Amino acid sequence: MVLKVIVTGASGVLGSAVRKAFTASAATEVLSLAHSRSGDGLTKLDLLDEPEVEKVFRDFKPNWVIHCAAERRPDVAEKDPEGAQKLNVEVPDLLARLSKTLKFTLVYISTDYVFDGTSPPYPPSARPNPVQLYGQTKLDGELRILGVEGATAVIIRVPVLYGPAPNNFDTAVNILVGVVQDQSGKSYKMDHYATRYPTCTVDIANFLVKLSAHKKPIPPVLHYSANEPFTKYEMCLVFAQILGLPHSHIIPDAEPPTGAGATTRPKDCKLYTQETEDLGLEDGLGLSLFEEWWMEYLKK
Repeated sequence: MVLKVIVTGASGVLGSAVRKAFTASAATEVLSLAHSRSGDGLTKLDLLDEPEVEKVFRDFKPNWVIHCAAERRPDVAEKDPEGAQKLNVEVPDLLARLSKTLKFTLVYISTDYVFDGTSPPYPPSARPNPVQLYGQTKLDGELRILGVEGATAVIIRVPVLYGPAPNNFDTAVNILVGVVQDQSGKSYKMDHYATRYPTCTVDIANFLVKLSAHKKPIPPVLHYSANEPFTKYEMCLVFAQILGLPHSHIIPDAEPPTGAGATTRPKDCKLYTQETEDLGLEDGLGLSLFEEWWMEYLKK
């Protein structure tokens, strides 16, 4: 039997990794949706166009929908709350309703930023308490999905991501490589306050392929995260060591973000992943080691 999978946000860093992993999987047909790009296997679709979304989904008849599309940038969400609300809340609500009527499994990619970062680690059952608009919209998306009775959905919370990307600025981790490489004399103040657990998009994609083949019941909320803690400044030190570049132009800042225009960041949102490990999938979570992955990637 052919597994039919829709991937939203398929031109993004996570979506493209998910698309590649499912496309490589045997007996899988993938419809890759993107907002503004088409060609190269991508189908252009505005997820805010409800009638068109419903038509595309009805015609394709998916078994699984991996919803990667989102406004993922906290600073942008603060500047455009209406846009973040539409993409992060209204679209998941639509997809959950379609899951109910079309009988597919919806996988919603959420974030560790639904937590306030004051009492890690957080199991899936922990009470969310976002401290910024981005985290609130992603939590509201979760609640909309869970509120659609009859929908089959899995919420997967992940931390900050890295992975293969055409441009370093495509992820909050990859962009740090460019900071280290900038030896022009410009100085950078770098966050040394918030602890993060950078996780590879390729690992998440491979995990989702295994999850789609899982025959046992899947909990409604799962956590997927690497365990290695880094501040952004510490990530820069790793990149500087790999690249053999000085890093004196990068100044650690151990203070929480304050002042006009500063977006609040939680201090430590470590996700507890035991429930995910207990699923018993082959190779477990299949997590990469941060420095090891980057050493191999930057060689290319």
